[in-house]
Amino acid sequence: MKYTLNDLLALMTMLRDKQYGCPWDQKQSFATIAPYTLEEAYEVMDAIVRGNRDDLKDELGDLLFQVVFHAQMASEENAFNFSDVIQTIVEKMLRRHPHVFPDGTFDSYASPNRLTEEEINAQWQVIKAQEKQAKGEHHQGLLDSVSNSVPVLTQAVKLQKKAATVGFDWSDTAPVFNKIREELDELEEAIQHLSKAEAEAELGDVLFAVSNLARHLSIAPEQALMQTNVKFRRRFAYIETQLREREVCLTDCTLKELDQLWDDAKASGL
Repeated sequence: MKYTLNDLLALMTMLRDKQYGCPWDQKQSFATIAPYTLEEAYEVMDAIVRGNRDDLKDELGDLLFQVVFHAQMASEENAFNFSDVIQTIVEKMLRRHPHVFPDGTFDSYASPNRLTEEEINAQWQVIKAQEKQAKGEHHQGLLDSVSNSVPVLTQAVKLQKKAATVGFDWSDTAPVFNKIREELDELEEAIQHLSKAEAEAELGDVLFAVSNLARHLSIAPEQALMQTNVKFRRRFAYIETQLREREVCLTDCTLKELDQLWDDAKASGL
């Protein structure tokens, strides 16, 4: 049987039904579901990094379910429903893509109004600022629009991008590398002579500087680190497999032996 979006919406309504629904789903709130929403978004990214399209299909479904869950709870409060979510995002995308839809409607699609990527980004920022003004969001600091709830590496990049719009930025990567080296020296000094709290602060400065380099290279730091995590899992699994075949316990190996197996995994292309 082929199911549709309407079936998913009906399913969610049934799960939340106060009389016949699922007890776990019934008791959830926006606050309790939010961590699952974030987790599912990361699962989507993980499937993309691994290049597994079957898993991606599955994880996108889980993420869509989260959207439907939030919309159902909002509907129960008479705040908005799933149709309102669709209406809002379509209106927003039409409004934010005047180079594709010049008059903000589907009817104007395919009009000759080509822009460069830089012009599109600049236009996007102008439109977002206009939207905030229309909502009455005045006298907001430049960085206030960057949410504290996004992953911290991504948040750092967003903060840096905002600052760069007013010229607070380096023009190339050379000074960024210098800044990373400077922060590493300060971290080493803090570890040797200062408190743990000061070492923690210096480590934060190192991560912020590295995220700045990622921004200059147009690399998403969260995705880059996730790829490294996947690689680490793969190579460590190789070590475990090799030792299992030799009937040797991990804890019985020296660091030198483990490093050699790691190098073998790396040399094999893992």
